[in-house]
Order: sequence, then structure tokens, then C-alpha cells
Amino acid sequence: MSQEINLETLTTEASSKYNNLDEMSITTILEGINNEDKTVPHAVEKAIPQIEALVSQIVPRMKQGGRLFYIGAGTSGRLGIVDASECPPTFGVPFDLVIGIIAGGDTAIRKAVEYAEDDEEQAWKDLEQYDINELDTVVGIAASGRTPYVIGGLRTARNNGVLTGSVSCNIGSEISKEAEFPIEVVVGPEFVTGSTRMKSGTAQKLILNMISTSVMIQLGRIRGNKMVDMQLSNHKLVARAENMIIRELGIDKTLAETLLQEHGSVRKAIDAYRSSLR
Repeated sequence: MSQEINLETLTTEASSKYNNLDEMSITTILEGINNEDKTVPHAVEKAIPQIEALVSQIVPRMKQGGRLFYIGAGTSGRLGIVDASECPPTFGVPFDLVIGIIAGGDTAIRKAVEYAEDDEEQAWKDLEQYDINELDTVVGIAASGRTPYVIGGLRTARNNGVLTGSVSCNIGSEISKEAEFPIEVVVGPEFVTGSTRMKSGTAQKLILNMISTSVMIQLGRIRGNKMVDMQLSNHKLVARAENMIIRELGIDKTLAETLLQEHGSVRKAIDAYRSSLR
């Protein structure tokens, strides 16, 4: 099964600036990777207007009950799943508010599924399992910007009235053409030629952090600078919650522990204490 693919125009496929990697010392390899990684935040900075345009469209839809979907294949799909899976514990939102979908299904999270990314029809089928509707947003993620799974998913979503965005690392990519609000962050050649899990993956992770965090702040899931709705799922997080309450209310640890046990969240504990003082 072969398909004619022209990679010449993709900066993500451009030859590394470094030669003879296999002859380098460990120190030289690490320094080279680090030097390349330093360029990524600057590339992301240039895309902030594009990120803002997408977030500004997502927020009002989610305030009306919409959801945020990420679709991708390989590294890009896994990064979407990571960002989605961290929203419930961080912001206390339902597990099905931000959803990551990867080509090949859950099996592909740990092990590559052959040719899964080449099916243009499958992404929409996967989205339909969630009864996707016009209040939802689909963000396609693909470093190359040419993954058929993502292209097809965005095209069909848009044709069905769903808001679409994209994150890619090439200018004028195919997924950008299918998305209403494309984000393109060009990080240049990878340290290992074509290994887009490196700089491209880092850029995608930074952008997804920016999208989900800014959306959740706009939805009221952060108070001041604190994760007042975070889930209390281990001892470290309980201790963090108690410290938040202590700092916010100026009370001692014993009272903070009591409030947290009684009310079950930082937000509720703070609000209950302040109400008791009125």
C-alpha cells in the first residue's frame, strides 16, 4: 500500500542543521537539542494572534454547553489526549468536556496503528460517537498539516456547522485550509530530520496548554491565580488545597483542613467561610 507523497515543501521534513549525529558526544547531542528547543517559544509567540482568534470563538460556545474536541494521529493525537485528560483534575470540569481522539483509537495511545491516519472518513465517525453538535469545537492537530484523518475530520465537521481550528507546523498546510481558525507555528527543521515529536511536538504542547488554560480561565475555573476547582485525588493535592485556603483566608492549618473536609473543594470552602463571617 503506497501513496505518492511530496515532502519537499514541508519545513517539518527539512534536513537537520546538524550532521553526523551518530558521531557526536552525548554533551554535544544534548546541547544541540537544547539549542533547537530554545527557538520554539519564540515561534509560538508569533502565533498568539491566531491562538487568540480561536479561543475567542471557543469560549462563548462552551458557555452555552459546547465541548472541545482534539483530533490527531501519532504524537499529535497523543498530545491532544494529554491536554484533554488533564482538564478534569486541574479545573474540576467533567471528563467529557474536553475530549482527545486519536486515529486508531485508544490502542494507538501506546502503540502505532498501521495506516490509521490515512483514513479521511474515520475522524468524523469517531466524533459522531459523541453526538457532536454545532456548539462544539473541533481542533485538528498535525505537525505536517497533511494528515488525512485530520483533514477529513475538519472538513466534515465544518460542513456540519461545527467550529473548526487547527494546529500545524507548516505554512499554508492542508489542515489550515480546512479549519476556520488555523494556527501555524513554524519551528523549522528538527534536530533529527523529520522527527516531529521534538520541536513540533513541543510547540503543539505549548499551544494546547494556552488554548485549554485560557478557555478554562474565561469559563471561571480559576480564581485569582488558584485552581480552586481542582480534584482532590491524592495527598499532595489535598495539601495544595489546604495551602490555598490558608493563604486566601489567613486562617490556620487546622481550620483549613476542617473546611476542606466539610465542603470538598477549595472554592466551596472559601465561599462557605466568608459567608459565615457576614
